[in-house]
Amino acid sequence: GVDVRRIFAPTLLILLAAPVFAPVLRGQEAPKPELPATFFVGRVMYSTDQGRACGDVGRDLVTLLSEICSIPVKKDKRVKLDGNEIFETPFLFMNGHTQLVLTDAEIANVRVYFQKGGFLMASGCCDNPGFPNAWRREFGRIFPGAAIKKIPYDHPIYHSYYPIDQVRSLHHNKQIQLEGLYDGEDLVAVMCEEGLCCAFMRNKCNPGKGVPEDVGKKLAVNIAVYAVTH
Repeated sequence: GVDVRRIFAPTLLILLAAPVFAPVLRGQEAPKPELPATFFVGRVMYSTDQGRACGDVGRDLVTLLSEICSIPVKKDKRVKLDGNEIFETPFLFMNGHTQLVLTDAEIANVRVYFQKGGFLMASGCCDNPGFPNAWRREFGRIFPGAAIKKIPYDHPIYHSYYPIDQVRSLHHNKQIQLEGLYDGEDLVAVMCEEGLCCAFMRNKCNPGKGVPEDVGKKLAVNIAVYAVTH
């Protein structure tokens, strides 16, 4: 099968022009401007969801990344977790309002995808607990014994581009932490329970709840940057 890390390689070299990324590249030579690279966002279709929850949020994520990237960022494309196309798409995004159940074929395919270097970002929609609860259960099946864990604020994912010290819920008196799935020591998937996708939508939904808009945009960028630099 295709090693997703090989797809990452050219993207790693010229992801951003910002000097802050020089240490992350660990001494690699400066990229040549003509080096081709493209960052794809795969919008996941699963169960009965056709990758359309909260409208064009996948396109909005692409727009955010385009604003900071020095490489082409293609529009989001619909992919299935049990399909071969995910191995051509190093960054997957999924969101939803309701329950989901992954098939055995999807579980097996996504396991290989993560082992080959792929990354997935997930978000609940509109403060609905159905999707986050189901995501924890289903993605917790991918690596036996690897539970979904909250990601502490000192983790590099909160500081990969924008410095974020904490995320406060707009309507609950609590902090919001990303939750992660690990393959050994490697963080391969993250999920935000309280409407991260609602926060970075261009036509914002769920106003006054969940992740603040400005923080949500920064957090989404941080996740994508982390995905291609680790």
